[in-house]
Amino acid sequence: MRYNTTAEPHEPSPAERLARAQAKAEVLTEALPWIKAFAGATIVIKYGGNAMVSHELQQSFADDIAFLRFAGIRPIVVHGGGPQINAMLERLGIESEFRAGQRVTSPEAAQVARMVLSGQVNRDIVARINQNGSNAVGLSGEDADLMLGEPLTVEDGGQLVDLGRVGRIVEVNTSVLDELLDAGRVPVVCSIAAERRGAPDQPLNVNADLAAAAIARHMRADKLIVLTDVPGVYANWPDRDSLISRISPDELRALLPSLDSGMIPKMTAALEAVDHGVTQAHIIDGRTAHSVLLEVFTDQGIGTMVQAPGARLRTHREPGHGAVEDHGGHGAAGASDPAAESAAARTQPTDPITAPQEAPHG
Repeated sequence: MRYNTTAEPHEPSPAERLARAQAKAEVLTEALPWIKAFAGATIVIKYGGNAMVSHELQQSFADDIAFLRFAGIRPIVVHGGGPQINAMLERLGIESEFRAGQRVTSPEAAQVARMVLSGQVNRDIVARINQNGSNAVGLSGEDADLMLGEPLTVEDGGQLVDLGRVGRIVEVNTSVLDELLDAGRVPVVCSIAAERRGAPDQPLNVNADLAAAAIARHMRADKLIVLTDVPGVYANWPDRDSLISRISPDELRALLPSLDSGMIPKMTAALEAVDHGVTQAHIIDGRTAHSVLLEVFTDQGIGTMVQAPGARLRTHREPGHGAVEDHGGHGAAGASDPAAESAAARTQPTDPITAPQEAPHG
């Protein structure tokens, strides 16, 4: 006699189904005040790291961006593609060198970066977002002179280093982005720029963190969110309990020299954005599924938030930058908003950070 040893799937009882439905309703209820507060807000999201190479995380990120757009938020995605560029350079036998956390880029490597970012990575991101009907539009910084840059030199070990075809953004054509956002589109921008007064066939490779900060700054965005491969900034790495939830620009400036070289461009981007009018900059762990939604639509938020003392969040209630209202919070909420108390709890200043006892993790 043969016995069927395969367990039958458990059929949820009516009470279990009700409990699951109630749990979902509680999640939606928690998100509602944040959805109301962020209606019409412009949020720039830098996408990269492990979130870009894991199939599951790619899909959760695309779902997050679609959710933002359908919730009435104006997301702009800015991406690099370091792993993909590395793989192509290796296939072509072109060696990579990094100085001060940035890639030294020869003219040949710049052409490879343009091909990979604009022709491969950008297409993939757009296609995934559009699976949700989000009307994403892929752009290079060279399109319509969206991003114009100048060659960049950096200080490394006390010396100025020429990074080759690496640029810093000096101009952003915001009208292109505004037109797309006003039409309900999601701009997806790869970090390749045209050189101002340079040859049209010589692109500039731009650090994606700094490109996102430049776009956030020129767009007067409400938030800059940078996805990375760590939970945030630590005051005393490797003590994982020393994760900094909130830090002021001055505190971050004091911390910056001791950060890991890979973290420096991200925190520099956060500082640049906040110093030039972006209300909040967040460094969050892109390895966590739906990390963008967790930051924007939950009371606790995740990662490290950089915000100047007294800064108030601007939200644009109507598409096209309509009426402006002030809000505050790690998410966002005004004093008359149902989420005000939870927002205040999230934005209580941490103990002053002057200098880490050990080098923070980056």
